[in-house]
Amino acid sequence: MRQVVLVALTVLYPLVVYFGLGHFEPRWLAFLLLALALVRLRASRQPIWWAAAGVAGVLALSTFLANATLPLKLYPVVVNAAMLALFGASLAHPPSAVERLARMTRPDLPPAGVAYTRKVTWVWCGFFVLNGAVAAATALWSSDAGWALYNGLLAYVLMGLLFAAEWVVRQRVMLRSAHV
Repeated sequence: MRQVVLVALTVLYPLVVYFGLGHFEPRWLAFLLLALALVRLRASRQPIWWAAAGVAGVLALSTFLANATLPLKLYPVVVNAAMLALFGASLAHPPSAVERLARMTRPDLPPAGVAYTRKVTWVWCGFFVLNGAVAAATALWSSDAGWALYNGLLAYVLMGLLFAAEWVVRQRVMLRSAHV
């Protein structure tokens, strides 16, 4: 249940911040970010997510003390950095993140599938670098509406497109490896 709440809060965060800024000072929205950090702490056992929760807590405190929007808007950068660290660490300590996900539906993943999932994990690492950079750019230089549009919609559309494209390619790779 905590994971569902965490995902919902993370996905909705940019939109809640955007609409909240029209009604509240940033310092009061810091409590949303603090709540998100606390839920993340309770929902995860991974040190990477604990670090992300700690950074989110620092951003919340900064927002509260300075009554500034920038720290609120940096949270998507933190999430992308944590995902990059998670996927990157899995490349250093196999199995890769994508291999773990693939084995949920196909436990008997052939060697070609393992090699493929490793390459896809690299692709996702690249995605998190680029997405995090755009999230940072929108936080620093875009309007609140531009930031919310990218981080609350476009980033998820891009993730979905990458996921869908990867799934199609994976089906071809698995089909080819089955015929070899």
